[in-house]
Amino acid sequence: MPQRKHYLFVCTNRRPDDNPKGSCAFSGSEALLDALKQAVFERGLAKTEVRACGSTCLDVCHVAPTIAVEPDGFFYGHVTKDDVPEILDALVRGERVERLVVPHDEFDSAPVAKKPKG
Repeated sequence: MPQRKHYLFVCTNRRPDDNPKGSCAFSGSEALLDALKQAVFERGLAKTEVRACGSTCLDVCHVAPTIAVEPDGFFYGHVTKDDVPEILDALVRGERVERLVVPHDEFDSAPVAKKPKG
């Protein structure tokens, strides 16, 4: 099997449902991975273009479910099954879905809400 152009690592880490950090699996990432694998196969991208893989924790739990896009070096956050066609369309065009990209200033932790002045 040749090396693919893109690897999509979908976090499927599972923590207890009451864990304050949450988990991608609790947020629906297992179904997301299944949908992504199916769509990659149906579009004929599986053998040369895209490989969808499950992953353990990617350390961006606050934007679950998450996908690491390699070798492009960015992450998608808050991804749903409905986003799969748009993600694959963008990959084929050599683009990314900007509304899903986790900004660098939000990568390490959830953004802190600013307190109102006064």
